[in-house]
Amino acid sequence: MIPAAFEYVRPSTVDEAVQALTDGGEDAKVLAGGQSLIPVLRLRLAAPSVLVDLGGLGELRDVRDDGDALVIGAMTRHADILRDPLVRAHAPLLAQATATVADRQVRHLGTIGGSLAHADPAGDLPGVAVALDVVMEIAGPGGRRTVAASDFFVDFLTTALGPDEVLVSVRVPKQDGWGTHYEKFNRVAQAWSIVGVAAAVRRDNGSIAEARVSLTNMGATPIRARGVEEALVGAPATMDAVAAAAERAAEGTAPPTDVTASADYRTHLATVLTRRALAAAGGVHAA
Repeated sequence: MIPAAFEYVRPSTVDEAVQALTDGGEDAKVLAGGQSLIPVLRLRLAAPSVLVDLGGLGELRDVRDDGDALVIGAMTRHADILRDPLVRAHAPLLAQATATVADRQVRHLGTIGGSLAHADPAGDLPGVAVALDVVMEIAGPGGRRTVAASDFFVDFLTTALGPDEVLVSVRVPKQDGWGTHYEKFNRVAQAWSIVGVAAAVRRDNGSIAEARVSLTNMGATPIRARGVEEALVGAPATMDAVAAAAERAAEGTAPPTDVTASADYRTHLATVLTRRALAAAGGVHAA
């Protein structure tokens, strides 16, 4: 199908983008990489009156070291994240999850900010953001503000972004000294995750000192598996401990039943994938 008619704006600064969204009102939409929005436009599931294209904002396309964190511009493409030495060195979990996003074509056009702002519960990067306590920087008419990932994802395809706001960057805490792994299950290559698990583990003298785990597609938003984390802290780095903790993966979740899987199947997958992700992240092997 052909999208409905809309006005097209390509700002050259973040302030111009915010102003264009303000002028366009609630019917304005942001175009980042376009890998999620364009199919929706073609199906006429969305019909914005104004499309604000952020493709000209080079200032939002970089990765920089900022002490204990990396700051990544929202328009940084997935392929650039995968190539970036800072990301590989200090944020391996982000690189691992990004490598599983769709296919090469999508990764060369899609952006980290677009993926996060789209907030699809089956998306790979929102879960990583929640697991790592990523902080979003947002620009709006009143200036700039920050929102923690745990507060950024509000509901299905809904974030804390206002209609006149732009996601500018994400601040990713460094994972130096942590083992990480992203595990997902999909029935066919390049499909959305039926369930995904982002895991980060820090070991200390044979025990697990800290753990961070989040689940993808087990609810309307990414879900932090707090029960799993609590069970792991102070536990020995063994498969028995990992397996016992993984049994708590589905606590507090509300997995959907849809054409790809039932809620019960997703609950089973959450346990299995959490066990695999933790074992890989923690360097734990069966005896």
